[in-house]
Amino acid sequence: MRVPKHVGIIPDGNRRWAQNQGMTKDKGYDKGLDPGLDAYRKCRDMGVDEVTFYGFTTDNTKRPADQTQAFTKACVEAANMLVQEGAALLVIGNTKSPMFPKELLPYTQRSQSKPGQIKANLLVNYGWHWDLNTLADAQKVNKNNIQQHIQSFDISRLDLIIRWGGRRRLSGFLPVQSIYADFYVIDDYWPAFNENHICDAFNWYDKQDVTLGG
Repeated sequence: MRVPKHVGIIPDGNRRWAQNQGMTKDKGYDKGLDPGLDAYRKCRDMGVDEVTFYGFTTDNTKRPADQTQAFTKACVEAANMLVQEGAALLVIGNTKSPMFPKELLPYTQRSQSKPGQIKANLLVNYGWHWDLNTLADAQKVNKNNIQQHIQSFDISRLDLIIRWGGRRRLSGFLPVQSIYADFYVIDDYWPAFNENHICDAFNWYDKQDVTLGG
C-alpha cells in the first residue's frame, strides 16, 4: 500500500459529540486527547513521516470563554502527551497574541525525536492570514523561494488530510501545504475515533491518482 508521507488531521465534532452525550459543549475537547495520541501512533506505525493536528484557530477564540479555556487546556495537554511519546514536536501559531498558551512557547522550536518516532505538528492559535502575512513581499523578492516566507515554512507539503465530524471543508488548514493534498472525510465525531478510521483513509488514498498537477 502507498502510504502518505505527511498526514493532516482535523479533529472536528468535539462539541457535537459532547451534546449528544448530554454534556456541555466544552466537555468534548478533553475527550479528544486520547484519540490524538492513538492517531499519532497509528500513523507512525504505518510508516508516515509527519503528522499535523489542527488544534484551534484564531477564529475559534471568538467562542464562549468556557470553550476557549477548554480547548486551550486540551492543546497544552496534547503537546505534552506527544513529547512524552517521543515525537519531534513543533507548535505553530500566533505567539504574539494573548490567546497563545505560554506553556507551549518552548515547543515553537522543533523538539528532538526519540528513536522510532516521527514529526508531529500542532496548530495552536493558527490563522491562515497570519501564516501568509509575509507572502506578498516574498513574491516580489524571490518567486522561487516563496515557502520560506510563510510562518509555517518548517511544515512539509501534505499528502492526505483526514477530517472527522462530517464537514467537507478545510477551514483554513495550512493553505500552502494543502495545495495537492487528497481530502478524506469521516462522519464520526473525533472523540469516537478508532484505528480503522486511519486504515480506511489510507486504503482510499492508495487508490487515488496522485499526479501533483502533472
